Amino acid sequence: MVLNKPKSLRKKSSKPNGGQKGHKGHTLCQVDNPDKIVTHNTTICKKCSHSLKDINPINHEKRQIFDIEVKLIITEHQAKEKICPHCGTHNKGIFPDDVKNPVQYGSEVYALASYLNCYQLLPYERICDLFEDIFGIRPSEATLINANTSIYNTLEVVEDKIKELIAKSPVVNLDETGVSVKGKTNWLHSASTDNLTYYAIHKKRGQKAMDNIGILPEYQGVAVHDFWKSYLNYENCQHSLCNAHLLRELTGIYENDKKQKWAQEMISLLCEIKDAVDNTKKTTERTSLKPLQISFFREAYQQVLDRGFKLNKQLDKEKTSEKAPKKRGRKKQSKAKNLLDRFKEYADDILRFMVDFNVPFDNNLAERDLRMVKVKEKISGTFRSEQGANIFARIRGYISTARKNNKSAIKAIKDAFTGNPYLPEKLDTS
Repeated sequence: MVLNKPKSLRKKSSKPNGGQKGHKGHTLCQVDNPDKIVTHNTTICKKCSHSLKDINPINHEKRQIFDIEVKLIITEHQAKEKICPHCGTHNKGIFPDDVKNPVQYGSEVYALASYLNCYQLLPYERICDLFEDIFGIRPSEATLINANTSIYNTLEVVEDKIKELIAKSPVVNLDETGVSVKGKTNWLHSASTDNLTYYAIHKKRGQKAMDNIGILPEYQGVAVHDFWKSYLNYENCQHSLCNAHLLRELTGIYENDKKQKWAQEMISLLCEIKDAVDNTKKTTERTSLKPLQISFFREAYQQVLDRGFKLNKQLDKEKTSEKAPKKRGRKKQSKAKNLLDRFKEYADDILRFMVDFNVPFDNNLAERDLRMVKVKEKISGTFRSEQGANIFARIRGYISTARKNNKSAIKAIKDAFTGNPYLPEKLDTS
């Protein structure tokens, strides 16, 4: 029998389309000081046709239109030259440091190009098309690459700071995903907190890459991740396994074999514990469930496992008793038995979210931070060079960090181009 892959737990929503009740809307509101005022006078009485040209208005009704005026601004810098009447020395004004060539693009052009590429994920050619259609100029792809390279160099100190703060965080979410670099599979590793994002490209997926990245070897907090064994090799920190992954695996086990009722029971139990944690967070200032609750849930957890092990032992005996040629070597375990073993061996890591409310139930934070990188590959294609992949990773990590701290992505990029990038100064310990 071929087992299906674990299915998504997402269910069809019963909510209607559009904004939901209680959602803060974004409706346009009139402003007190509009940029332009256009008056519409009334000059003739609509009833008797008497002239109203010289009559002062008693009131007015106003309506406002929010529109965009897209315009290319060309600034000419002139360095005046003067001859000193006293000594005859030829003097000339000094251009600003960022005005280096007779003709060049300004920082606003570079910032917008980098924003479109690294945040909106547009490929270089489409960005060139956009500039040509809207502004009437067509920068070369090399110009856009130079823009990203410039901000990449500026952001080195910011990336180091982000990495330093993540290494000191009490909880960090970790994940990795494959990316194509020069036609070969590389791995984008991420380390995330609620207000920080760090990305690193490496040719390897496992411990060698993690050692080279340098966060986990000395990390002493709680590492949240899926069940990728390389993470578990680090014994200097505690671990928390993603329960969303486990729920999907449990769902797959039960849907493929209805006898595995323990899997359905474990799904219900984990969801019950999560509800208890969420309710406690909302109604109290506790940092964990009460000791009696923890004891009750641990006992219920063990009871589910006991039933699962008993069932699979019986199923294994039934299969063994069937007349079939014996095979040499160790007998392969079923997926259900493998999952039971994992739940038994890593019980503390699976249930850590109920004894430490800083630890999340799942690893969705890290998955969200990686999701847009996969979207980029679908939109823009693969990376054509290692340097290009590293540039994107650093800029994207900076943008993600800025956004998590309620900073505008385009403003954060503009600030970086003017030499004043956003720099997270303290650790979020909430």
